[in-house]
Amino acid sequence: MSHAPTPSPAPANPRSRVITASLVGTTIEFYDFYVYATAAVLVFPLLFFPTGNDTTALLLSFSVFGAAMVARPIGAVVFGHFGDRFGRKATLVASLLTMGIATFLIGFLPTFTEIGVWAAVLLLVLRLAQGFALGGEWSGAALVATENAPQGKRAWYGTFPQLGAPIGFIIANTVFLLINFALPHPDGPAVRSEAFLAWGWRVPFLFSAVMVIVGLWVRLRLVESETFSSAEKKGALRKFPLGEVFRRHWWAMILGTFIMLATYVLFYLMTSFTLAYGTKATADGAQAAADAGGPAFDPSTYVAGLGFGYTDFVIMQIIGVVFFGIFTLLSGPVADSIGRRRLLLWITAAIAVFGLLFSVFLSPQLDPKFTGALVQAFLILGFMLMGATFGPMGALLPELFPTNVRYTGSAIAYNVSSILGAALAPIVATALWAAAGGSPWLVGVYLSGSAVLTLVALWLSKETKDIDYESNLGLGETASL
Repeated sequence: MSHAPTPSPAPANPRSRVITASLVGTTIEFYDFYVYATAAVLVFPLLFFPTGNDTTALLLSFSVFGAAMVARPIGAVVFGHFGDRFGRKATLVASLLTMGIATFLIGFLPTFTEIGVWAAVLLLVLRLAQGFALGGEWSGAALVATENAPQGKRAWYGTFPQLGAPIGFIIANTVFLLINFALPHPDGPAVRSEAFLAWGWRVPFLFSAVMVIVGLWVRLRLVESETFSSAEKKGALRKFPLGEVFRRHWWAMILGTFIMLATYVLFYLMTSFTLAYGTKATADGAQAAADAGGPAFDPSTYVAGLGFGYTDFVIMQIIGVVFFGIFTLLSGPVADSIGRRRLLLWITAAIAVFGLLFSVFLSPQLDPKFTGALVQAFLILGFMLMGATFGPMGALLPELFPTNVRYTGSAIAYNVSSILGAALAPIVATALWAAAGGSPWLVGVYLSGSAVLTLVALWLSKETKDIDYESNLGLGETASL
């Protein structure tokens, strides 16, 4: 008597593969993004925007940095469409390739002295490509993690793509530091060398090619999650996910956008703005440089900073980012236990208070003996709050949407928030810094105001930790379409 062969079980992603794929991919993506963010402060104002005015050059550099945020929602729509229609795997591979190629090509760009304003134009084009790619990366990685998570551990698994942010920051800035230290420094090890400005800054961009190859190898081994496969088999997938999101889930998009707002503003203030503010010379330092034959110094227009050397301040940032990573991981189990909304309400309130303390920690009038300790405490505290608010987002935003529009909906919310928060934060902060005559107190008020908006969005939202992915495919809502 013959027996029919037992069908093979559907392929599944081992937990180690899920964690690795979501973590490695976002680490590479954020590495590429932070390499640009660091260069936007240290290199691009001099090499691509030599206006003769430090503040104007920095604002132009930050404007190109922020332009990528405008491209991110476009990337969210495009990658979200394909991710919700055809699956997460291919979409994630495409976003990684786009980001990697754009970053690699920045390493070959000619500068202003070689081709004039076209150097800035080409930088803008590649920066837009970076933003377009990142628009599709985060949501795909978050879905890989959360759609494959064991029951009751979705927020914990959702922290692994979030962990790519601090790891990518540490790798990017460590690469910059190693290159800077390896080059000759005629004026001292804390000062950027001419070799660094001439060619050393290009190496981190070119190094991204190696990381992309590793990321592709990991992601090509993934299979689709059972949640997405179930939605596909039951006919829940839509031909036009974007229309479905705007028709039936517009309120979830608005809430998700503002829930992310304070997180974005805090993060870009703690990275881009603080690097610019921390490494800008004090008024006394600028006067001393002018007396020694450097650029002319006008105390009535000069916007002072804290006067740290680049390498010293970046090391301080890296120490703070270690706490970012630790609190990102710790936030997952807490969010699984007490809920995402309750945790974020407390953390966002703490961010609002933290913003009001900027002038306490970062005053340029502080005694130099205490400045280093206070700034380090400021960075640690700020990055602790960053980890605690960023970690739960990997679960919360996808949970706002059913499976058939989860990629599109979470990607749009996440990336529209990037325009309101990340794109504007460095520019607004630089302008407020100048308006306050070198004091950061207005920058802190800006952060507190963003936190208040996030608190309102959280108050209007509902808890999502008990949502069942398997029964939330979107069938009931789309049956008539």
